[in-house]
Order: sequence, then C-alpha cells, then structure tokens
Amino acid sequence: MLGRLIEWSVRNVFLVLVMTLAIVAGGIYALMNTPLDAQPDLSDVQVIVFTEYPGQAPQVVEDQVTYPLTSALLATPKSKDVRGFSFFGASFIYVIFEEGTDLYWARSRVLENLNVASKNLPAGVAPALGPDASGVGWVYQYVLQSDRHSLDELRAMQDWYLRYQLTTAPGVAEVASVGGFVRQYSITVDPLRLREFDIPISRVSEVIAESNRDVGGRVIEMAETEYMIRGRGYLRGIEDIESLVLRAEGGAPVLIGDVARVELVPDERRGIADLDGEGDVVGGIVIARFGENALAVIGG
Repeated sequence: MLGRLIEWSVRNVFLVLVMTLAIVAGGIYALMNTPLDAQPDLSDVQVIVFTEYPGQAPQVVEDQVTYPLTSALLATPKSKDVRGFSFFGASFIYVIFEEGTDLYWARSRVLENLNVASKNLPAGVAPALGPDASGVGWVYQYVLQSDRHSLDELRAMQDWYLRYQLTTAPGVAEVASVGGFVRQYSITVDPLRLREFDIPISRVSEVIAESNRDVGGRVIEMAETEYMIRGRGYLRGIEDIESLVLRAEGGAPVLIGDVARVELVPDERRGIADLDGEGDVVGGIVIARFGENALAVIGG
C-alpha cells in the first residue's frame, strides 16, 4: 500500500504539490481564525443573589434574610446546590445549576422565586441578582493616576463617567470600582443644642428626607402658551443642608446649621487598592459576561 502511494506520488508530482499547498493554506487559515481563550470557562452555571441589610450582625442577617431566601430557592428547577453566606450587613446566596442549563433561563427562574420569597423579608430589604458573569470573568483591571486630582476626585470620575463608558463595551457584564474615597455628606448633631431647642434627633433626618426632592405640579395657560409648574428642591451642597428649617416659632427659624456641623467627608471603607506598594490608588475591574471569550472582550 505504501509502495503504491509513493509510486503514484512520483507519477503525479503536480497534484502532490497542489494538495500540499492546499493543506498549508488550510492550516494557516485555521491558525488565524481559531478562537483562543486565555481562561477557558469551565465553571458551573450559577446565579448570585445579593441582599443588603445595613447595620445588622451576621447572625441577624442569617436568620432574617439568608435562611428564608435559601429555603425558597431550594425549589428552583434544575438547581443542584444552594449556598448561603451571611456577613455584616450583607447576604450572598449562590444557586448552582445542572451542567448545560441556559444562564438566562436560570436567572429568570431565580427571579420568580425571589418575587415570592421577598414578602417574608424585613421591611426595606430587597434582594437583587448579581451580574451575569462567572468565576473566571475577571478579564481586565486598570488604575487611574493623576498628579492634579485627589483620590476622591478620581473615584468620582470612575463612578460617574469611566465606568459607564466601559460597561457599554461588547461582552462586559459589570465594571466594579475599587480604592479611593466615596464622597458623602456627614451631619454631626450637637445633642446639647437639640435639647436647648427641644428638637428630637429624628426631626433632623425627617427634614432632610422631605427637603431633598423635586415636586411636580400642573400646567397653566397664559396668552395661548402653556407653562409647567414645578418645585425644585434637590440639595446641592453643604449650604443647602445647613439652611434647612427644623423649627420656626415667633418668626425665628432654627436651622440645621444651628444644631449640627455639616461636612463633605469620605464614606467608611472596608478595604483599599494598592499599586506596586506605592500607596492607595483608584481603579476598576472589568467583568465579562458568562461564556464570553476574555481575549475578545479585551480586544473589543
């Protein structure tokens, strides 16, 4: 057999060369077009349920949030494991599905069960689904550096501008912010001043909540032109908060600035991000969608 093949090849040199060139061309084409994946996704199909319960101890979170949700999610079709974790002020539940289950079908089934289970949770507690990503979806990480901006300014740029631009990239499920400082307004109340004016501390939070909103009205017609009436009341700075009226008697108002100190301060942090051991930095983590090629997401 081998001798016949060699004899045929000697008699048909041109055909052998053509076949060799075709095989080489096919190999080059396959090499250039074969999709490569830096991290093949072999993880299970899973759906993450995240619930915030601010200020509560892990045992309280376990009893009032994690356990009720876990019990309800056990009945999810095609689920093979449900794992619940309780932390300070937060609950995480991982629903693991059978191999081959469509991720978005699984998310819809979990969401249906959450709509029923949410009725048994404490008031104000609302569970939410995590991003449609997998355990190997961490495809890209970057750092913001500047000699002219502070850490809180860089974090604001990351949270309110850059993060949204990257989220629109094909294959990206989420862009998580790390490091820096998140700005917040802090109101430090003087209890002696509150006692002096006979104002409960609950009144301070009520006034702030009631004052930080816009109010819609209706339209009025004047000279065949309609004008829309609205009340603009969003708080825009420290001065606006300090000028809120807590109480008014005899024409003398008591303002928040009279009983409290209003400041723009960083929010409490549970961790930091460091670059090459040189100090605190602001950055982001790009998470790819489940089943996406990491190289394709980065290249896109």
